[in-house]
Amino acid sequence: MTHLPHDRYCDEITHQAEQFRALLKAPGADLSATVPTCPDWTLEQLTRHLGGALRWIELMVRTRAQEQVPEERVPLGGGPQERGDLAALDAWFAESAAAVVAALREAGPDAQVWSWAGVFTAGFWARRVTHEITVHRADAALTVGVHYEVAADVAADAIDEWLDIVTFVQRHEPHDAAAELRGGGRSLHLHATDAPGLDAEWMIELAEAGVEWRRGHERATVALRGPLTQVLLAFYRRVPLESGDLEVVGEREVLDFWLERATFG
Repeated sequence: MTHLPHDRYCDEITHQAEQFRALLKAPGADLSATVPTCPDWTLEQLTRHLGGALRWIELMVRTRAQEQVPEERVPLGGGPQERGDLAALDAWFAESAAAVVAALREAGPDAQVWSWAGVFTAGFWARRVTHEITVHRADAALTVGVHYEVAADVAADAIDEWLDIVTFVQRHEPHDAAAELRGGGRSLHLHATDAPGLDAEWMIELAEAGVEWRRGHERATVALRGPLTQVLLAFYRRVPLESGDLEVVGEREVLDFWLERATFG
């Protein structure tokens, strides 16, 4: 599957970071508000989590780390000392995003860097950061009550990447829930109804050997149809399947089975 160009990922990280920061300063935004899609976090904790991840990845890419760097070794990885200080949090997050983009651009896509997913390049991290911040921006938008949209090519690639992660985890990690996603002749079809030029349809089969997927329009046990952004959010369990713009056709329990098990980070 073709990924987006490295520079496209870097540009999108910058764009998503700017949009995330705008949500922190939106009318009615409250750093102490609970994030409905991540109820263990407040909006401030979500921001610190995301900014800390950006700094961790920046350090690994910049130093070309060949093994995992402990998070406690990341300078300012936990965020500013001040709690509840929007200006300090915003400045720290902006610096985090700018630093990781600079490191990724300097490294280029082929630089060798440790990762947890079997792809040991800076290009892996450019893609991973793009979709980490894209989906967590949805969490922030839902917290603040602001409409969320994402570019079609980014949304489609986010679905591709999540399917890549599911297949990797299922085959290489001791993850019981992911291991259950196999067999029985069951299949899922994702169909974005508003992005025909992108071939934004996916066929996912729960084969005996594990999950197999490809782009394309095929009949499946269950289909999830709707606008691409809404399909993405439902696939990441950020909006319920009952959302007005989504349609489930076929055996709903197969889709529920998938969503309950393909949830890990």
